[in-house]
Amino acid sequence: MATVIEVDCSTGIVTERDETPDEMAVSQKMADEIATKQATEEQTQATQAASLASAQAKLTALGLTAEEVAAITGLPTPTV
Repeated sequence: MATVIEVDCSTGIVTERDETPDEMAVSQKMADEIATKQATEEQTQATQAASLASAQAKLTALGLTAEEVAAITGLPTPTV
């Protein structure tokens, strides 16, 4: 069980107590939402990276040099 620390700024009294069941539910819901958002963001980044690599490969297959592909994409020239 998590601990909640409450500070009364007007008196300086610090109270330490266990989370209530409602607070625990809210904390768990927030943690779940953060995990879902992070997983979605990671998936989006992976998809974008794969799309970029695919686009660069297609441009190279068309006969463009690495420098030309870099100029079009705005990314540094890949070093092999």
